[in-house]
Amino acid sequence: MRKKTSDLTAYQQALGLLVRREHSRRELKRKLKERGKEHEEIDLALDNLSRQDFQNDERFAFALARSRQSAGYGPQRIRAELYQHSLESEYIDQAISALNCDWLELAQDLVARRYLRKMKQDPNQTQKAVAFLLRRGFDQKTAFTAVKVRECPESEQFIK
Repeated sequence: MRKKTSDLTAYQQALGLLVRREHSRRELKRKLKERGKEHEEIDLALDNLSRQDFQNDERFAFALARSRQSAGYGPQRIRAELYQHSLESEYIDQAISALNCDWLELAQDLVARRYLRKMKQDPNQTQKAVAFLLRRGFDQKTAFTAVKVRECPESEQFIK
């Protein structure tokens, strides 16, 4: 017979969460508090999990950064999301640089998939494409360049 979630210790609950995916320490702490666990028990459980390397903020940073990049998010958005998890700056910088991504190419692909046909029919779609890339976490230069290249594919050789 399966135990109720409330019968499990903070350690067991956190381990159950970590089996599914990586979590930051802050995220686990919040989830365990929501489940009614005491502060001392949570800290002890998270310390044990860290010591055993089941919970690792550095590994979490790399996993989250890869996940967001593959979902089409830019470096600024990824960095901001990593900061929300209260991760060390060193982990954030390493995770972003490890992505080894051509951000302009990623932005161009997003524009091509979502806006290329629309931009040919309606010039206002160009502004929408730039705004979309900015919301996705790309810097202005990358957003404008990606849209210009997709508007005029023959100019692509000069931009690179």
